[in-house]
Amino acid sequence: MLTHLSYYILIFFIYSFIGYICEIISSSIVQKKLVNRGFLCGPYCPIYGVGSLFILFALLRFKEDPVLVFVLGALITSCLEYFTSFLLEKIFHNKWWDYSYMKMHIHGRVCLQNTLLFGFGSLLIIYMAQPFIGNLLEKMSQIAMNITAYSLLFIFIIDWIYSVVIAYNLRNRIIICEELKKEKLAKIPGMLEKLIKDKVEKFKAYPKRLLEAFPNLKMTNAKEFDIMKSIRDKTKSKYKKKKKNLKKN
Repeated sequence: MLTHLSYYILIFFIYSFIGYICEIISSSIVQKKLVNRGFLCGPYCPIYGVGSLFILFALLRFKEDPVLVFVLGALITSCLEYFTSFLLEKIFHNKWWDYSYMKMHIHGRVCLQNTLLFGFGSLLIIYMAQPFIGNLLEKMSQIAMNITAYSLLFIFIIDWIYSVVIAYNLRNRIIICEELKKEKLAKIPGMLEKLIKDKVEKFKAYPKRLLEAFPNLKMTNAKEFDIMKSIRDKTKSKYKKKKKNLKKN
């Protein structure tokens, strides 16, 4: 295996893209419509890229033992999924996926079914995908590899920054709407309540794609999204009335 950085960057993006396609297929089947599955806007799911790199670095040395590859692969990727879910929830105040409805799950973050699938996926990576992908990449010139890898990395960083801003804004609006639900808020002066509502109204970047990709976000914060929708609908209604009155005058 090659050791230069651009090689591993391309490996990351290739497996991130493969994971993205797998997520689209599985989610579209469940939701019975095409879903752009993923936290980011681009066609990649970074968790798959990171997981694949972990598998390659940790398990290639055990290539002669498929059972060990399966077990360790399932363990490594499940730990990664659990940690990612925990981190996203703590940072963005949202639960991005929930396997509580599945049998044998841990805090709804990981479940036995996915763990087994990850184990089989580890076997596919070690014995089928990586030999093929590795051979293809080794045929690329170093210059072509560098240009491709760092161009993709630049786009990825921009995408990541944009998506984090959108997700963080969504987090703030959910927190605000949680406060609006509390009885104490009804007792505070009208100016403060109006200020809080204005913050929700001014949230222009409504993350429709993000909510379609992670339906659990809307399900677990249904009341908060109802408040957002109510405030935004009232704002639109006021704007239409104002526009209509201006036309009459």
